[in-house]
Amino acid sequence: MNTPYHILIIEDDPAVASSLQTGLERDSYQVTWKQTGADGVRFARDHTAHVIILDVRLPDGSGFDFCRQMRQAGVRQPIIMLTVHKDEMDKILGLEMGADDYVTKPYSLRELRSRIRAQLRRAYGELSNTDADTLFIDELTIDRGRGLVLRGDQQINLTPTEFRLLVFLARHHGQALTRSQLLDAVWGYDSEVESDRIVNVHVRRLREKIEADPSHPILILTVPGIGYRLADEVTGL
Repeated sequence: MNTPYHILIIEDDPAVASSLQTGLERDSYQVTWKQTGADGVRFARDHTAHVIILDVRLPDGSGFDFCRQMRQAGVRQPIIMLTVHKDEMDKILGLEMGADDYVTKPYSLRELRSRIRAQLRRAYGELSNTDADTLFIDELTIDRGRGLVLRGDQQINLTPTEFRLLVFLARHHGQALTRSQLLDAVWGYDSEVESDRIVNVHVRRLREKIEADPSHPILILTVPGIGYRLADEVTGL
């Protein structure tokens, strides 16, 4: 793209934010820093940031809650959460709230740069599935060109990761896919939480958004001992 990618940092520590902002600006990113979760949510809702870096511990609340608020407000850009916790349950909670990746403090700027680039590639670059084609699943329309999922005229708000997961399942509809295949295709090898649980969490959240009855799914089916498959009723143009 001709204009620089815009990174939103939501971090209460001025020293950490300043160091991070300086490092990212050296990489030619445009950077906006917000010190509170509320200010960050307002900015993310009213402006366009290509990637959001969100600290878990903020002076006015939990980053988990602010992540959920952004997703509920229709913010679809990738969110990378920062925390001092190493417990995988905290990572899973972040993913439950709609985060796309998770980095544990202390982290190196090099590692964070790598994760930002990975999210940019997946959401906007060669892995973003920007081909101008359309897939149909039951009553759903997947517009890959615009990155939209519709039920009739109503848009279903998916995170970038959820959208890539649905597209990958749709492109292989009827085929049983292992969790390892989904991890490799949707998250890549640089995902920090490389386990079956990250797939299970996102499949559950995706079902909650696209299934009429998530407790009895008819679109995304569990294949015991293997993983998941999308039902066969998929057509494309």
